[in-house]
Amino acid sequence: MTHRSTRRTVLLATGAATLAAGCSKYGNSDSGSATNASGGQELAKTSEIPVGGGKIFKDQKVVVTQPKKDEFKAFSAICTHQGCTVSTISNGTIDCPCHGSRYRIADGSVAGGPAPKPLPAEQIKVEGNSIRLA
Repeated sequence: MTHRSTRRTVLLATGAATLAAGCSKYGNSDSGSATNASGGQELAKTSEIPVGGGKIFKDQKVVVTQPKKDEFKAFSAICTHQGCTVSTISNGTIDCPCHGSRYRIADGSVAGGPAPKPLPAEQIKVEGNSIRLA
């Protein structure tokens, strides 16, 4: 026995799929990083990244931090809560202005706020005094 799809069943199925997609957290896909940066691009000189702090590269959607002298880390600059771009780095955290999520500069883990998961790590290369996207 076969069932014909009616307009009502198609609309119901489409509405349910849309509702389910709307309830997901930002970045729940496995499609990779939110970064649109091209490989090899120089982001900064090592001297531009303060020890115990970092710098946000909004165009590349990347945050580079230096938790300890000569230890550089990179993370997505897109908050895992609802996709806002982080805006400041202070007191050892990367901070989102939208809902108050905070992430640790050492590993991108959640330090506070509604963020459901850490900032994804990004690949960088430190060569001499240059920090480049990998």
